[in-house]
Amino acid sequence: MAHAAPAPGGRAPGTGTAADRGALPDVFSERTHRVASVAVPVVLGLVYGYWAAANRRSGGEITGWNLLFGFVTAAAFMVLYVAVRWVASRTIREVHAILWSAFAGSAFGFLYEQTDKTVLRSAIMGLVIGAAFFAVLFYRYYTHEDAQGRRTA
Repeated sequence: MAHAAPAPGGRAPGTGTAADRGALPDVFSERTHRVASVAVPVVLGLVYGYWAAANRRSGGEITGWNLLFGFVTAAAFMVLYVAVRWVASRTIREVHAILWSAFAGSAFGFLYEQTDKTVLRSAIMGLVIGAAFFAVLFYRYYTHEDAQGRRTA
């Protein structure tokens, strides 16, 4: 098998900075990442809470109870999202995929249940969505992480 000879005075392949290795550079600052770590759960939670409240009222009038339901749902979603993000990042790839797929399936099932469908149908739809998420996420984590859950280059 033929291998390319290193260039005189050059570094060995796979060493050096992320840009040298072909990895994508990090274009955002640490401050931007800190802001996004707070802003993403808040925005997703508010969108989810609005969606759940809109599903629950079925196009009817907006009431105080409907607003309260939306904000409580948003707060619960935000707390669960942050908890899953924290726990999943510290687990192996299989558990990582299971946690996110369970979160996505249950979140979808809850939204689906707010449309006055039966609990059984909502549970089945949540399981279907969760299974689809698991297949995609397991493939992604299996191809981008090692067995201990550390990202590979």
